[in-house]
Amino acid sequence: MTMLKLTVNGKPVESDIAPTTLLVDLLRGPLALTGTHTGCDTAQCGACTVLIDGRSVKSCSILALQVQGRSVTTVEGLAKGDQMHPLQEAFMACHGLQCGFCTPGMMMAAAGLLATNPKPSEADIVHALDGNICRCTGYVNIVAAVQQAADVMANGAKAGVQ
Repeated sequence: MTMLKLTVNGKPVESDIAPTTLLVDLLRGPLALTGTHTGCDTAQCGACTVLIDGRSVKSCSILALQVQGRSVTTVEGLAKGDQMHPLQEAFMACHGLQCGFCTPGMMMAAAGLLATNPKPSEADIVHALDGNICRCTGYVNIVAAVQQAADVMANGAKAGVQ
C-alpha cells in the first residue's frame, strides 16, 4: 500500500492505495464520488472523464498514483454549493441528456474545453467531445448545451457571475 495525497474537488485527500489502483476506482470506491462512471474500461467511452489540473482526462486510463499532489475535479465538484454550474444548467435546459450515463463525462470534457477556450465554435465543441460516446441523444443537444454554457459563462464573467 502507498499513501496518496491529492486534492479532489477543492479538498485535500489522503488515501492508502495499492499501486495498481486506477483513478476511477479510487474516486468511485473509497472517495464515494460515483458521478464518475465506469463504462468500457478501455478509455473509449469517456464516461469516466475528470479534470486533472484543469485538463480533461479519462480516469480509467490513469493510475491513482499518477495524480500524487495534483488537483482532480469530478462532476460533483462543478457546482458551488447549491448553485449548479452553467454546464449542469445548460444540459438540463437543452435536454443534453437522456439516460444520463455519459453526462458526467461529457460535462467534464466540456469543462476542460471551456477552461482553455471560453468561446468555442461548434467544430471546437465536437472535437473536444470526440472521445465521449453517447448512446442516446445523437449529440445535437449536447453540443447546444455546451454552447449555451459557454455563452452564459462569457456573459456571466462580464457581469461578475459564474
